[in-house]
Amino acid sequence: MTSLPTQFHGLKTVVIVGVGLIGGSIAAALKSRGFRGKIVGVGRDRKRLADAQSAGLVDVGTLDLAEAAADADLFVFCTPVDRIAAGVHEAARWCRTGTLITDTGSVKGSICHALSSGLPGGATFIGSHPLAGSERQGFEHADADLFEGRVCVVTPDVDTPAEPLRHLESFWQSMGCAVVKLSAADHDRALAETSHLPHAVAAALAATLSPGNRQLAASGFCDTTRVAAGDPDLWTAILLANSDEMAERLSAFGDKLDEFAAAIAKRDEAVLKRLLQQAKTARESVDCRGRTD
Repeated sequence: MTSLPTQFHGLKTVVIVGVGLIGGSIAAALKSRGFRGKIVGVGRDRKRLADAQSAGLVDVGTLDLAEAAADADLFVFCTPVDRIAAGVHEAARWCRTGTLITDTGSVKGSICHALSSGLPGGATFIGSHPLAGSERQGFEHADADLFEGRVCVVTPDVDTPAEPLRHLESFWQSMGCAVVKLSAADHDRALAETSHLPHAVAAALAATLSPGNRQLAASGFCDTTRVAAGDPDLWTAILLANSDEMAERLSAFGDKLDEFAAAIAKRDEAVLKRLLQQAKTARESVDCRGRTD
């Protein structure tokens, strides 16, 4: 199991805002990898924070972002994407110079743009997105190895200082991630295709299931629609935050679906078989073993 890298041995306080599945898993990963500093959980529900502390995930729970920021060396925002930029701005007002702030949001463009003019005080923000997760919600499902063998995208810009970027890369590597650097725009374009479109398609497919056929829905339907069980509030924010890229991917998907519809309507065996073979080849080129995002 990977230990924290040398440059993080001096890290004393990690603040996790939003101690759900992702935030809880970060806390669990830190503890399982030998982190000896303090983990502070910030949230909006005192009882949930107390329960996360009782579960051994965080050492301190607080509703007060300013209180948490006073001692923070690293902030990780794991809140819904439509709340991240405002939260980062607020936290930065209370941070010490040198505090590193990142996030785990599935959309980067809107967040990074909102924070591109800089932060109050001396904190530095660099966007992150670990490509790991589940349709399950809550710290009760936290997994110390959730990020092991997964990709984490970080989204520096031309003004990002080199040292905080190295520290952030090392942090995610310590979680077990392989780090990939992309621009915020390239990230959103890619994730629209690999994550956001699949969720929308799964949701649409699940919504078309007739009540009378629910008892006949077997593994094919369940595997294809698994992600549709995700939190509607969370996914509404993601899809709207990446609406431009989603519009393009939905159009491309609609064109491909039209090809299938035409081949079936015309009983064109050759075209239908070609489309299915293309899909089979594409699917087999992706290693999805053990992936639950």
